[in-house]
Amino acid sequence: MQQRDPHEEMNPNEADHDEATCEGGCCSKGAAYDPPAPKAPAGTVVPTVVLRLSVRNHPGVMSHVCGMFARRAFNLEGILVLPVMDGTTSTMLLLVHDDRRLDQLERQLSKLEDVLEIHREATGHRAFAAVAEFIG
Repeated sequence: MQQRDPHEEMNPNEADHDEATCEGGCCSKGAAYDPPAPKAPAGTVVPTVVLRLSVRNHPGVMSHVCGMFARRAFNLEGILVLPVMDGTTSTMLLLVHDDRRLDQLERQLSKLEDVLEIHREATGHRAFAAVAEFIG
């Protein structure tokens, strides 16, 4: 992968992602980058889904997970994270738009060393609703 000048602004439509986790074939076969879905017109409700990740609890895990979304120009609408059991693992709830690229992103997340499990959470929206009510 080509090195970037840190002062150069990154174009999110470039295929700037981890070649080791690329399943789309764009790194090895020269296929085009799959751009984000077009934005919905104003006032349109875009469906969201909650991803529940079980991850190892140590510094840098959140950065790796969020970086995977950022490199694909995929916005995280909400993030909730709490340690579980003895504190060696955490549960991470990610609120994201239900996009056509989400299945591939889930497969790529599962390849990260610190991601132990990924599930789509049917009742996860309640956690985000409770936090929204709490913060006003």
